[in-house]
Amino acid sequence: MRNTARWAATLGLTATAVCGPLTGSALAGQDAAPASLYAPSALVLTLAHGDSATMTTPVRAVTLSCSPTASGTHPDAMSACGELRGVGGDFDALRAREGVLCTKQYDPVIVTVDGVWQGKRVSYERTFSNECVKGSYGTSLFAF
Repeated sequence: MRNTARWAATLGLTATAVCGPLTGSALAGQDAAPASLYAPSALVLTLAHGDSATMTTPVRAVTLSCSPTASGTHPDAMSACGELRGVGGDFDALRAREGVLCTKQYDPVIVTVDGVWQGKRVSYERTFSNECVKGSYGTSLFAF
């Protein structure tokens, strides 16, 4: 019986020593924002047909999270995140690939991006003259 009492006392003291500091700091820092190891990057991309994003309803939408790892409903999240990192999150820096030939047919496609990129709020809208032109920009970000 004495061994059981010692064992229980040892476990109790160990639990207090290990968990005690954690509960104290948790209570003391209730109002403090949690520290993050990475800047959040989570985006919602939409695609619509028409001249204005405010006048049309999106026909497709995907999510893209790039931190800490690439994920979301985007069909190629890893490549899309790599492409965005390559331009430093500057959507306007995405350029059309050379050698892509598209018709001059005007059938506007609108892509919007809203969310957070590396901790900063972003909102982006771009109208492409048609689906082919949209596909020529970048390799994967707008391919959804």
